Amino acid sequence: MESLDLQLIHALKIDGRAPLRRIASVLGVSDQMIARRYAGLRETAGLRVVGRLNPRPVGQSVWVLRLQCVPSASLGLAEALARREDTRWVKLASGGTEIICHLAVHSDRDRDALLMDRIPASRRVTSVTAHRLLRLFKGGPTTWDGPASVLNQEQKDALTPSYPPPDARSTSVELTDLDHVLLAVLARDGRTSHAALAVEARCHESTVRRRIAHLRTAGALFFVLDIDERTLGNPAGTALWMSVRPSQLAAAGAALADHPEVAYAAATTGPANLLATVLCHDDEHLYDYLTDRIGTLPGIDTVETAPIIRTLKHTGTVARKRGRPDAGAYE
Repeated sequence: MESLDLQLIHALKIDGRAPLRRIASVLGVSDQMIARRYAGLRETAGLRVVGRLNPRPVGQSVWVLRLQCVPSASLGLAEALARREDTRWVKLASGGTEIICHLAVHSDRDRDALLMDRIPASRRVTSVTAHRLLRLFKGGPTTWDGPASVLNQEQKDALTPSYPPPDARSTSVELTDLDHVLLAVLARDGRTSHAALAVEARCHESTVRRRIAHLRTAGALFFVLDIDERTLGNPAGTALWMSVRPSQLAAAGAALADHPEVAYAAATTGPANLLATVLCHDDEHLYDYLTDRIGTLPGIDTVETAPIIRTLKHTGTVARKRGRPDAGAYE
């Protein structure tokens, strides 16, 4: 991929709603050039910006599910989970016998409807474990730049939005009917213009601007870049499930956040209380990373690896009402 494309991707990772004109100015190229590159990446790499809610401030809890499945049925079940609007990431791992799924819910009833009713009733699921996300160390609002980390500090400073970075401990926000309309549109295209959002919401453009600014300032709304990372030359990912002594959990999580191989790291409930997704170029790289980096972290007692073979859903959608999944998907 050409250098300018990587620069544009990095710019959008910093602020997904940054005007293309501003990005062009920071990169020192014409507006027309950036517009062409942006259109090209949308066509060839599936690039899109997605607006997402920061779970805690809006009263959501996030669960990480591990489903062991009959191999012949795992893909169909993973696809059914990906169609749900309350799932964020859905991945096939461990040779296709395991599904890793992130579920964002507003209430225990929503959680239990899936975890206690639908999934256990499936004859194709052999075991289920659920881990509640407690602390995010890297990923989500804390953007991972990956191989597109090509801008210098001056360029990054010029593109960084004035809004504070979203945090799990941000002040609670009560979503309005207008918010739900705006969020539904931004989940499909996070770069939808204020004018188009105003038409969708049937209100003044100034109202839309103020409300989006309020949600971003409160840490409730952030924007992520969805792209086919294979076009960036990314290696396949591996999920790491680690058991860490509680007194060392914060230190181990903070250390993981500094590793360039780590795209995602979070503390969870359960016997495996630290989850990470790492990207290594090949098996030798993964071996060296496990022995030289993970092996030296404080407090880690056990590590379980699960190679990710396919990602069915990379970013979640936002909707006020979730649709009913296909009844046969869990049978």
